[in-house]
Amino acid sequence: MSEYDFDLFVIGAGSGGVRLSRIAAGLGAKVAVAEDRYMGGTCVNVGCVPKKLFVYASHVAEDVEDGAGFGWSNSGNLSFDWNTLRENKNKEISRLNGIYGSLLSNSGVTVCDGRARFVDKNTVSVGDKTYTAKHITIATGSWPFIPEFPGSEHAISSNEFFFLPDLPKSAIVLGGGYIAVELAGILNGLGVNTTLIYRGDLFLRGFDEDVRQFAKDEIKKKGINLKFNNNIASISINNAATQDGKVSYSVTLEDGSTEQTDLVLAATGRKAHVQDIGIENVDIKLNKAGNIIVDENFTTSVDSIFAVGDVKGGYQLTPVALAEGMALANKLFNNTPICMDYENIATAVFCQPTIATVGLTEIQARDRFTDIDVYKSDFRAMKHTISGRDERTLMKLIVDKESDKVVGCHMVGPESGEIIQGIAIAIKAGATKAHFDQTIGIHPTAAEEFVTMREPV
Repeated sequence: MSEYDFDLFVIGAGSGGVRLSRIAAGLGAKVAVAEDRYMGGTCVNVGCVPKKLFVYASHVAEDVEDGAGFGWSNSGNLSFDWNTLRENKNKEISRLNGIYGSLLSNSGVTVCDGRARFVDKNTVSVGDKTYTAKHITIATGSWPFIPEFPGSEHAISSNEFFFLPDLPKSAIVLGGGYIAVELAGILNGLGVNTTLIYRGDLFLRGFDEDVRQFAKDEIKKKGINLKFNNNIASISINNAATQDGKVSYSVTLEDGSTEQTDLVLAATGRKAHVQDIGIENVDIKLNKAGNIIVDENFTTSVDSIFAVGDVKGGYQLTPVALAEGMALANKLFNNTPICMDYENIATAVFCQPTIATVGLTEIQARDRFTDIDVYKSDFRAMKHTISGRDERTLMKLIVDKESDKVVGCHMVGPESGEIIQGIAIAIKAGATKAHFDQTIGIHPTAAEEFVTMREPV
């Protein structure tokens, strides 16, 4: 009989925690997981899933508008009801919450409802109960961070955005990362007068420079007011309410100008969610950014405690957390060495139009390789030759000349996430530009452009 209640206790039932728990239980381990908020974590509840549903909703009006060139007409008044979208989203999330709970219970995992806190390196408390475990894993994810400035308490984060009681007529989005750009696109697409403010000279730092510039031009076409090299200095509530009785805000920017708005949404980054889990009781080391420090086996500074997913920093992506959870389960209970490969991870930004990318940016490739070739194509999609919309698509390939390997692929345009996922497999497998050139395209598609680019720029 084991000296512990469990072989593994997982704190947090998000993507990484659920995958770790299920795989470990399937390998014969006695597993418990504690969750005090919602099953599925950020991705399912206030992240990837509701965001993508809202992106779909925000694109409908544009699709209807594009239909005119194809002979479709809307004889009535096209209207949008925020409450319907929000409640239908809530129903879908509730369904997914139930699925996650069932996945855990059907796998034989004990689910503890409540916040788990460390008592010592092998013990946690949940409510008035304590549990011991040979291994404990922190999988609590990350949490939105809003910097403090006068009136910052009036700004909401992405968490609250998905549950707004009403859709504002105007909104200011603060931030320059993918969340800020995505949420600004959603608000704008739903008819909200939207301004995006970013302290840097161009948003989406870390993405390919051509992608950033191209996305800026396309997003401006959509009607979002972009303000770079600026920041919010303060927010104050207006004394007079709006015409419909709702609160409005006066936002003073660092350049001295003032904006009036119904909503301020701060998408200014996320930090490891390590508050109130008792890490001070076990002396777990954090880095300067507040992320849990782990080694290549996801072991923290305490040998019985591990961490996976966003809480340790690095790539804050759901598929990465899933892979890490699976790898750790196999390490602990199947004696399989961890061999995580973080090269060539594909990702997408669900702004409008969508950005998708895999591999190196042009700048990164020039730093890594002696000589590279760059292939680019900038074109108007076939659909818009009839719709009349002034929207363009960008595709870009980066090739190491010595090996002929494709080391970077970038796209801005409709369905780019779906297209780049397939190309990511090719790049992961080491495909060369010759392989791309030898591949016969599917015609007529935008994707075929990736196999017909012949001359480097």
